[in-house]
Amino acid sequence: MAAPCAVDMKLLMFRRFCRFLPERGSTLGTPFLWKSCPGPGRQPVRRAYQQLWASNTVRGRVSVDQGSSRKLEISTGKLARFADGCALVQLGETSVMVTAVSKTKPTASQFMPLVVDYRQKAAAAGRIPTTYLRREMGYTDNEILTSRIIDRSIRPLFPSGYFYDTQIVCNLIAVDGINDPDVLAINGASAALALSDVPWNGPIGAVRVGLVDGEVVINPTRKEMALSTLNMVLAGGPHSQVVMMDAAAENVLQQDFCHAIKMGIKHTQQIILAIQQLAKEHGNPKRTPQKIFVPPAEIVEYARQFASEKVRGVFSDFTYDKVSRDDAINKIRLETEELLRDKFSEAEPFEIMEAFNVVSKDVFRNIVMNEYVRCDGRDLRSLRNINCEVDMYKPLHGSALFQRGQTQVLCTVAFDSIESSIKTDLITTLISGVKEKNFMLHYEFPPYATNEIGKIVGQNRRELGHGALAEKALKPVVPKEFPFTIRVTAEVLESNGSSSMASVCAGSMALMDAGVPISAPVAGVAVGLITKKNPEKPAEIEDYRLLTDILGIEDYNGDMDFKMAGTSKGITALQVNETIVPLFIK
Repeated sequence: MAAPCAVDMKLLMFRRFCRFLPERGSTLGTPFLWKSCPGPGRQPVRRAYQQLWASNTVRGRVSVDQGSSRKLEISTGKLARFADGCALVQLGETSVMVTAVSKTKPTASQFMPLVVDYRQKAAAAGRIPTTYLRREMGYTDNEILTSRIIDRSIRPLFPSGYFYDTQIVCNLIAVDGINDPDVLAINGASAALALSDVPWNGPIGAVRVGLVDGEVVINPTRKEMALSTLNMVLAGGPHSQVVMMDAAAENVLQQDFCHAIKMGIKHTQQIILAIQQLAKEHGNPKRTPQKIFVPPAEIVEYARQFASEKVRGVFSDFTYDKVSRDDAINKIRLETEELLRDKFSEAEPFEIMEAFNVVSKDVFRNIVMNEYVRCDGRDLRSLRNINCEVDMYKPLHGSALFQRGQTQVLCTVAFDSIESSIKTDLITTLISGVKEKNFMLHYEFPPYATNEIGKIVGQNRRELGHGALAEKALKPVVPKEFPFTIRVTAEVLESNGSSSMASVCAGSMALMDAGVPISAPVAGVAVGLITKKNPEKPAEIEDYRLLTDILGIEDYNGDMDFKMAGTSKGITALQVNETIVPLFIK
């Protein structure tokens, strides 16, 4: 007799198992709890599912009215429940799922290791990718730029010294071609972090602000955006705080811009209240980190006594340039760190290094706050010396060199047929309606621009972001019906602050040198901020100083980097990055 096959054996075992099951219709046959019938050899059988996983219903949901019978809905509790926090945000038929996960053990990195991944999948639009393998291969430019916007919106609100690997993943579930998912992803990241146990001083709310026929439109549809002269993504914190701004405009006046910001902040407060309600009802208690990487006050005070006057002497000597100033500060740093290591032998290397950083930063800021003078001798509103050259290389269609202080950018212009225009990806085409673009600006930042060594392998996220900002600034002045594809290449040759805005200036000159009939010249400048907090209420700003045309060290030691570009008629691009508690709008 032949041995039974595997199928027969499985069938036989299944029949024997079925003899012990309750009869059909018995109350013992529920899927969540089986009780054994009395009898010898029978053991109780029970499925120990937790209540959270036993139900597929949504645990919590809040909605915010967006006008025109539209509602922004934020829900949690149904998807991705192993993540520290998860939120599903929906507007119209566009849905984005965002998860937040942070490790409980600190990383070896001496900075906040935050990673934001925003992914646009063709399946969300009911499409199949056009790649050879018919799947998403790498990040598109739009995915990287959206990831940067989310990062800039949430990073300032993590506790100082929180060096734990943290990842935000934004998964585009569905897109309707009417509502843009990037703003939903920012709100989803805010909700996911607020619901999680990850330490974070949120939530925030985000909206897109448009300007159609002089009227402000909040979260405009694709049709409304086609008529809008403003495309601004705005993230706000509680109590009407400004966290992040990123805008492209068509010569919008300053007063109209300010009105749009105030209206946008007003609507972010409704989203913040909804997220706070959701977190209160369904959120987790915040964890206490194993360690916050902040130098002890004793070490900082010892470093201050030894190094503060020496550092002040360097920052008050206006003969230093970028390289010589950095060398002088590094010499004092090495002396201070050696002294601290001898005095505090048990201190960690980070505490020694950061103690000097705290002292150096405080001295730098106090000189600006109290003496109204900067480390290069300028007052708070003065620009650095500017030199310009055009038509530098005859074989090129256009070229220009822009020098502002120790920031130098070379821009070139190349023309090609309209068939050389960039074809956008499926999702970007569906969202914006733009299938191709015939104007592009590529920004390059080689390591020699800051006297460093490194590999030059394609564009990194920073280069892509700076290039996109400069492209936004120049695009409104380029004729829409220009019969050629235009590529502007901006290469940073020297960098000491605001190289993206120098690229705008050089790009504008290169376009004119190439004979492009732009409607007006464009210029850009970066503005910095140094604040003094209220000792009794650290969350409040007691005093501040605005710095025009900032240096690299002013960007590093300051609280804000405000980049703005425009023509004599109005603003064409704007970007705000903050490193402190969000600013209150006035």
